Amino acid sequence: MSTPSRPLITVLGSSGLLGSAITRELAARPVRLRLAGRRATTVPAGAAAEIEVRTTDLTTDGAVADAVEGADVVIHLVAHIAGASTWRVSSDDPVAERVNLGLVHDLVAAVKDQRPATPPVVLLAGSMSQAGHSISGRIDGTEQDKPITTYDRQKLDAEHAIRDATEAGLLRGASLRLATLYTQGSDSTALDRGVVSAMTRRAFAGEPLTMWHDGTVKRDLVCVDDVARAFVAALDRPDAVEGRPWLVGTGQATSIADLFGGIAKVVAAQTGKDPVPVVSVKPADHSMPTDLLDFVLDPSAFQAATGWAPRVSLEQGLENLAAAMAREAAAAGV
Repeated sequence: MSTPSRPLITVLGSSGLLGSAITRELAARPVRLRLAGRRATTVPAGAAAEIEVRTTDLTTDGAVADAVEGADVVIHLVAHIAGASTWRVSSDDPVAERVNLGLVHDLVAAVKDQRPATPPVVLLAGSMSQAGHSISGRIDGTEQDKPITTYDRQKLDAEHAIRDATEAGLLRGASLRLATLYTQGSDSTALDRGVVSAMTRRAFAGEPLTMWHDGTVKRDLVCVDDVARAFVAALDRPDAVEGRPWLVGTGQATSIADLFGGIAKVVAAQTGKDPVPVVSVKPADHSMPTDLLDFVLDPSAFQAATGWAPRVSLEQGLENLAAAMAREAAAAGV
């Protein structure tokens, strides 16, 4: 039986990597969860939350409005996935624009039409690459945004739509601009299509790890479990985060050469073989200008506003991911 006194939290894009991690965090709370995704979302065993799973195509007319009806909180995680990654979007891809931007407009329109007594809290997943240009040191949020890629322009427009709706009093929105995500295997590693998991799979296959540059490009890498806790921390402090974007990451700069070397090392520890080589190659045809830029952020403002801090070190996360992939392969008889 549903308990209306419990707050209703809708997670849009709940079946993906970040959605699954956030679901794990929220399922332990005495709330109502409405989980909407293209695939059925995995529900944690022994959940304290009342959970409703909706397997739906949110791009269909009325799907977003149905999913957010009556919600006290909406966590918007939906992103267009093209090929191996979420951010390599063509400028003339109507599906990408519909997913990355159109669904946010649907969300705002739904809240406006439904006119809830209390404006819902809306948290949007963004990206640190929305800043878009090479920055000396760490991105701290004071920079003027100059997005380079179509994906980042669409995410920035979506963020502005949430900001405008917040200023109009329709909702209470904030955007969390995320560092580069990776899984440590708390959920199925198949959900992670990012660079860390892709290179870990290559290492297990005995293939060299290929860099599209000399390896000095730096990234801020944050475990998805820590990011899930960041969303919950923002949800718990809506007054502190409302009305602006926030940077969520570790603040640690890791070169791609060091990252790939670390991956080769932890996989070798699992296989008992020598680490696979890390080599520089010609950039792929689908490479983007942002692949050659450093993206490292300063999360101190978000930490001060919410009390959140990352817990999983990159070394620990890589070791856990390699162990998880080894377990999954053994279970599959590979």
